[in-house]
Amino acid sequence: MRQATVMPMTGGQVVFNGIDITGLKTNKICRIGIGRTFQVVKPLGRLTVLDNVIAAAFSKSKSKSEACEKALETLEFCELDHRKDILAKSLPIGERKRLEITRAMATQPELLLDETAAGLNPSELEAAIKLIKKIRDNGVTIIIVEHIMKVMMTISDRIHAINFGRTIAEGTPQEMDNNPAVIKAYLGDKYAQD
Repeated sequence: MRQATVMPMTGGQVVFNGIDITGLKTNKICRIGIGRTFQVVKPLGRLTVLDNVIAAAFSKSKSKSEACEKALETLEFCELDHRKDILAKSLPIGERKRLEITRAMATQPELLLDETAAGLNPSELEAAIKLIKKIRDNGVTIIIVEHIMKVMMTISDRIHAINFGRTIAEGTPQEMDNNPAVIKAYLGDKYAQD
């Protein structure tokens, strides 16, 4: 299985809940409460959906029975429990994305870093938005990297707009909807009105 490429930091510091996590290994970052999903999903294809989630739940479980209990609870929460006994590689892309989120949620994060919508059709996108709202409403802070404005405008409390690596605006969805710099960056000059 090919690992995701993670670029090293070139400067600065990352602090989460008062803990400097700069340079920590991924498993340690997970244990302190940060979950992560990836744009290109890579489930453990030869394992069942349930076993994929059990593997993730082991990050904070002390026994297989505890990990299994957490996995089943998380599958139900994420509305994927009806697929628990099939091989992960046989899931369509929308359900693979849901499995990716489910695995991250099985680690019991306080903060979830997510790339939600890539490759989803309109009905899968609606289901993903519903799930992300449910996770947010359950008390998990979510940071999403996303280019589909419908997703951002529907689920965000605050938006941080970036163009070519630089912040161009920050605010509520309503503020972003009318911001000339954001409109210009995402739609082009002819749509921006100063």
